[in-house]
Amino acid sequence: MTIKLNIITPEGTIVDQMVDRVELPGSIGRFVVLKDHAPLISSLVEGEIVYGQEGRVHISSGFVEVADNHVLACVEL
Repeated sequence: MTIKLNIITPEGTIVDQMVDRVELPGSIGRFVVLKDHAPLISSLVEGEIVYGQEGRVHISSGFVEVADNHVLACVEL
């Protein structure tokens, strides 16, 4: 587990854990973040954030920042 994943909503933090991968519904297509991914900021569209072995969160929209093996997603459910 090499990536710190935080998923936050206006109500609070819903995911705060270490994972090996995160798949996100980007506005121009789904993408996967693995260890040492290049820094980026992206908008998110309705879909599922899939992480680790079995973690899933359905979102309606949001933004994500990836930097230094840390994925921070600010989302609406």
